[in-house]
Amino acid sequence: MTKKNKESDKSNYLDILAAGLVHEIKNPLNAISVNLQLINEDLQTNTSNVGQNMFNRVQLLQKEVFRLQDILSDFLRFAKKHELDFEKCNINEIIENVLDFVTPEALQSSIRILKNYDSHLPTCYLDCNVMKQALLNVILNAQQSMSEGGELTVRTFKNKKYICIDISDTGYGIPPDKIDKIFQVYYSTKKTGTGLGLPTAKRIIEDHNGTISVHSEVGIGSRFLIQIPFNPGTKNKKK
Repeated sequence: MTKKNKESDKSNYLDILAAGLVHEIKNPLNAISVNLQLINEDLQTNTSNVGQNMFNRVQLLQKEVFRLQDILSDFLRFAKKHELDFEKCNINEIIENVLDFVTPEALQSSIRILKNYDSHLPTCYLDCNVMKQALLNVILNAQQSMSEGGELTVRTFKNKKYICIDISDTGYGIPPDKIDKIFQVYYSTKKTGTGLGLPTAKRIIEDHNGTISVHSEVGIGSRFLIQIPFNPGTKNKKK
């Protein structure tokens, strides 16, 4: 067996192990969630101080269960090895689908979304669904940095080799001593962050032979630049 085959077998084994671990943990978490909901409903009819205190504690436990479920889902997405299914895509349409999804929450958070698409971008070959996940992770990260509202700007353009996606926010910004860590697994500057959103996006983009970089200023905001290679008329090869 070659070294490459051994590495592939090890990767497949870890994928199966990760999926099994998530499955085994999610089952009891789901059971806990259902029972907490039932207790919650019973406590709503109890108007005593003791009942109210218990109700508050149950709500806190439910919140933690939901958080753990989100962590497990993000972990599975990060750990799972995807066989990319390349197809001819319009990157502007992919971005528009993602923005349609996040717009209601953005409006609730007083975030204004600005778009500036290059209408002459060449089509390229991507795994559209996986790329949507990467873009969603980056855009959600931008939204979460603007808890008091702001502007999210998404721009597309091209150069000689790449289709470029510029995602900018007017959020808190990233301190210089932390900017090199944001793509590290489980690193997060947010209390509710799993630390897997940006690493997952980075891996997906690199699986498409692309790059992602960030420039940020504290108090001004952050700018993520994604570059995806294109070769008009030729389908990208799977790695």
